[in-house]
Amino acid sequence: MNNYLEVGTEGKKPLPVGISDYVRAQSEYYYVDKTILIKEFLDQKPLVSLFTRPRRFGKTLNMDMLRVFFEISDEDTSVYFEDKAIWKCGDAYRAHQGKYPIIFLSLKDVKFDSWASMLDKIRGLLQAEFGRHLELRESEKLADYEKEYFSKILAGKGDEVELASSLENLSAMLARHYGKAPIIMIDEYDTPIQEGYSKDFYEEITAFMRNFFSGAFKDNKNLSYGFLTGILRIAHESIFSGLNNLTVNTVMDEEYDSYFGFTPSEVREMLEYYNVADKEDELKNWYDGYLFGNAEIYNPWSVINYISKGCSPQAYWVNTGKNEILADVLKIATREITETLYSLLRGEQVVAWIDQSVAYRMIPEDPSNIYSLLLVAGYLKTLKKELQADGTYLCEVSIPNREVAAVYKREVLSHLLRIGAIKRNTANKIAESFYTNDYKKLQKSLEEYMDKSISFYDAGAEGFYHGLVLGLIALMDDYYKIQSNRESGDGRYDISLMPREKGCPGIIMELKWKKGLSEDELSSLSEEALIQIEDKNYDSQMRADGVECILKFGIAFSGKKVKIAEGK
Repeated sequence: MNNYLEVGTEGKKPLPVGISDYVRAQSEYYYVDKTILIKEFLDQKPLVSLFTRPRRFGKTLNMDMLRVFFEISDEDTSVYFEDKAIWKCGDAYRAHQGKYPIIFLSLKDVKFDSWASMLDKIRGLLQAEFGRHLELRESEKLADYEKEYFSKILAGKGDEVELASSLENLSAMLARHYGKAPIIMIDEYDTPIQEGYSKDFYEEITAFMRNFFSGAFKDNKNLSYGFLTGILRIAHESIFSGLNNLTVNTVMDEEYDSYFGFTPSEVREMLEYYNVADKEDELKNWYDGYLFGNAEIYNPWSVINYISKGCSPQAYWVNTGKNEILADVLKIATREITETLYSLLRGEQVVAWIDQSVAYRMIPEDPSNIYSLLLVAGYLKTLKKELQADGTYLCEVSIPNREVAAVYKREVLSHLLRIGAIKRNTANKIAESFYTNDYKKLQKSLEEYMDKSISFYDAGAEGFYHGLVLGLIALMDDYYKIQSNRESGDGRYDISLMPREKGCPGIIMELKWKKGLSEDELSSLSEEALIQIEDKNYDSQMRADGVECILKFGIAFSGKKVKIAEGK
């Protein structure tokens, strides 16, 4: 039986999965009106604006909306806004519609393995953009040398120096031809820089981009406004060196906080439109949880896919691109960072310094920079934040939702597999042992795991083993809500697994550790741990929550050895 929602029937518009063309999105699909972004911009009138948000949060669609609104066109493009919120704001805003020449470049697909290929792609993008302004070839207001330059770029024959000055030159030609300075728009500006870093031509791409952007935005008298979007701010690369007219809007800022992603009211309205309002709690659990400025935000890509695919909760967003950030940090993670990642996986809050100017190349210098990257890239949310004198923030952060938790689990497991700390069949056996309540299989699997992992980590105390076990069971988050060191009964248990679905048993673990124990002593220690669960009534909270079947594991460690005592 097909469980997918029959969108597009009974007068319902289809959802715009993968649609970033504003004209098409607002006319043929269900469109969440973000046009008040235009009003806020015109009220503030920053000369150059940079919007940084995670991937798939509507940056490209918003940029195309701005292009269609402002761009001079032979077509009457006002028809695409007459039923939108911006049109109701009055003549002062309508007066800007269709009045500016536009230079628009999207760098989202500039991803290549060499600098030569990267430059060829940029050359092709500029060739296409010059091709959108063929009126300049015949313009009587341009000098012959300008037309020659225009024709050279149009033919795809510009060299690196000529390409670096192309935005500056094109803006001057458009300003002279139209008698009005253009708006320059660059979507996903940081993609080539990230690629250059990962593919070892970082110096070449940053040097080019520095000249490219400087000509476009720094002291350019032929510029009405500039818009850029990206994921990272990249101030440390000095791409915007000396650009003192740049206004940066990040996930931490209140300005424009509700225009990238969906607000709760927008999601509720969408669910009602498709007659699935009863799915709001599930949708919130999976795709809500972001805080941009002061606005609660849902992941728009995931919300659209969830509804269009029959309200099936899956990790839609995390599967749309690579997760290099987590993979990179796990390669160089200190023990402290590994433990923090496990804490995040358990749903806990951690304190972190957030520097929004951080860049990928800063990870090896200081692995703690990972938290800043994770936040701006959409893998963390801020719960509290305090601005510091140096412009950084001291924040409480956590994983936003179940979808993002899925990528943490996947990357942590991939890391353990990659370094040889665990084998795939060992991970499967550990999961199976919980599902089948087979504590003997669990003990054997943990022994296999310990035999490998002790070779990679330094066992030093109970907290070490605690972290290893949590790292494994966190991979089972789809089935259990995992908690650690929480009060219940007359004390604080080590680890509990609260079943998400009825019928699954609850699980409580108490961990003990001592050096140099014999097999008999290790067995006694595991029994001691099990008795502690009983004596201190650690199962009281779980029983109060309606869980009838509760498994109790006393787990004792000594070096690579492990022993489990099991009770109910």
